[in-house]
Amino acid sequence: MADSAFFHLHFSATCQNLPPTILIGVTHAQTCLVLGARLRALRKAGFRVLVLSSPGLLLDQTATREGVERIALPMQRGIAPFADLVALFRLWRLIGRCRPDLVEFSTPKAGLLGSIAAWLRGVPHRVYMLRGLKLEGTSGFKRRVLLAAERMAARSAQVVLCNSESLREEALALRVADASKLRLLGDGSSNGVDIDRFSPGPSKVREDLNIPASAPVIGFSGRLTRDKGLPELMEAFKMILAAEPATRMLLVGWFDAAEDALDPEVRERILRHPNIDCTGFVGDTAPYYRAMDVLVLPTWREGFPNVVLEAAATGIPVVTTASTGARDSVIPEVTGLLIPPGYPYAIYEAVMKLIHDPERRQRMGQAARAWILVHYAEAHVVGLTVDCYKGLLAQRLTGPVLAAKNATF
Repeated sequence: MADSAFFHLHFSATCQNLPPTILIGVTHAQTCLVLGARLRALRKAGFRVLVLSSPGLLLDQTATREGVERIALPMQRGIAPFADLVALFRLWRLIGRCRPDLVEFSTPKAGLLGSIAAWLRGVPHRVYMLRGLKLEGTSGFKRRVLLAAERMAARSAQVVLCNSESLREEALALRVADASKLRLLGDGSSNGVDIDRFSPGPSKVREDLNIPASAPVIGFSGRLTRDKGLPELMEAFKMILAAEPATRMLLVGWFDAAEDALDPEVRERILRHPNIDCTGFVGDTAPYYRAMDVLVLPTWREGFPNVVLEAAATGIPVVTTASTGARDSVIPEVTGLLIPPGYPYAIYEAVMKLIHDPERRQRMGQAARAWILVHYAEAHVVGLTVDCYKGLLAQRLTGPVLAAKNATF
């Protein structure tokens, strides 16, 4: 939809210094790490942008840096019926006060409660951003509850934006929503990657961590949890060290106290291991990628892993799994290697292939960056979101009450 149509629709609001309002909501403040480019692009496109999450420093920092308004509203990531009802009421009341023209909620709890609150308030345009399916890897009653929550969130929205093609396929197979509602923008990803910040170049990280220039470095970036495959990575690292004793592992991330938190013994092994450097949370991860020979993400589930895009943009080959979302982030045998999730030996075998073949690593790294430049540059990815939301807002409305009624349960 052309910019003229978009701004014509909101002409009266703009004349009153009230640009169209978009509310972006996530459950936990740490998700704000991947919202920056999205918030900035929407603000620069002329929207009034509000970002909402549970209270946290990352919420405050992100809102300040991107020049958007922040809203701190407590939500629990786990199942908590009473707290969830309180959060739903607060969201309903908040949406009634700020009267957004469009809402985008994502992550399981905010996606469910925020989408329902927006539906109840009759927000004209409601988007559920599907960043992954937490139900993958679960079974029994918990799986049924999580699937019901995903379906409810999708039904409360008018559009479900999927983070990757395989995620869209999985959501369709699980009947989270009809095919007409499940949309993929471009080639996937919600944020893209800053190709200038994440680029090949020198790094002092090896020097700072006393890692010899000749030592192979296996890297990981992100939350240190079970679902990210850390237990399997630790088992694979034993085998790698038996074959290449000088190998170092660089874990760029933090121990997340979520439902998939690492067992205490695994955490202790990581912290005590002489060949593992664990950084904790790092604000600028770019120099750490440049210190790696290979990035390994042995994940069980993803939406579309930003860390793979970042490593690829830096010219680093990636080993990741064929799980939902992750398999979209690599061109097999071209930009990296795909392995089945849950198999330490598969991690070992793939890593050893790349460690022992520096020319292959270089070819893959160059191909990875070239692929990112074409498909996943930040400006391109967030530009698709801006165009999508302008198009939604430019559609003629038949009234918020009717719009709400169209989302039947």
